[in-house]
Parts: sequence; C-alpha cells; structure tokens
Amino acid sequence: MQRRVYQLLADNTSGVLSRISGLFSRRGYNIESITAGVTADPRYSRITIVASGDDEILEQIEKQVAKLVDVRDVKELKPDESVYRELALIKVKADLTQRQSIVETAGIFRAKIIDVSADSLIIELTGNQSKIDAFLNLLCGFEILELARTGIAGLGRGTKNVTIL
Repeated sequence: MQRRVYQLLADNTSGVLSRISGLFSRRGYNIESITAGVTADPRYSRITIVASGDDEILEQIEKQVAKLVDVRDVKELKPDESVYRELALIKVKADLTQRQSIVETAGIFRAKIIDVSADSLIIELTGNQSKIDAFLNLLCGFEILELARTGIAGLGRGTKNVTIL
C-alpha cells in the first residue's frame, strides 16, 4: 500500500466536496484525510486529499477525479517537492501538578496553549504529521480528553507547477 497526496483545484460551488467524496465511496476507495478551502480567487477551492492503495488504484483515483466537471486541475504533491502541514487541537486533562510539565513539552514542539481552565489545557500544534504524532506520543502519560486534527494541507514548492485558471 502506498500513500499519495493529491491537490485539486475545483469550482467553489455548493456540493463540489460531496461529489468528490461520493466518487471515492462509490468506488470503494478510502480517503485518509481531506481538507478544503477557498483560494486567493474566490471562484475556486483548493482541496487536498490523502489516499492509499496500490499503484493501479491510485492512478484510477487521479483519473476519475480529473473527469469530474467541477475539478479544474489535479496534481500529486510528492513529498520531496511539496510542503505539508496539519493543525491539531488537543484538550488535555491537567491539574496544577501536571500543568507545568505539559506546558514545557508543548514549548519544545513550539505548540501554543490557547485555553486554560481549572482542569484542562487546549494546545494548538501545527506541523507535519510525524511532528504531531511525536507530540501525541509524549502526551501518552496524560489524559487526552479531545483531539481534533485537520488533515493535511499542502502546496508544491516553487513556481514551476503553479496552476493559473
């Protein structure tokens, strides 16, 4: 099983994300993560999809997505030619005795404490998936109450493959 990251430029219209995810479900393909947002041009959305499978399945995914009417461009974001980032919000149970240790660990990872309550902290961390996974592993001695991860957002490096619509 291989894993690939695809970047799509699609019309910013209602239902476009549903049509793209529907294509995956109809064909039995799994989406590991999907992120979407408007681009600098409000007519278009940038959608980043992480999928896994063998070469044949991944090539089919790329071809089928490219055929969708709303999709204007599909690119594979190769790891050595791209930058990937993910956002994680982590709510950790933390009494006064645990708080300092959690704050120090967050500091090592350049994470931000964005909310403090009497019995918990919410931590914001951005980075690649391995950085977030490493941070979560260090929190294994603490009780993680809630976790929200955005999935990968990515862009290709440089100006060579920029799509202008």
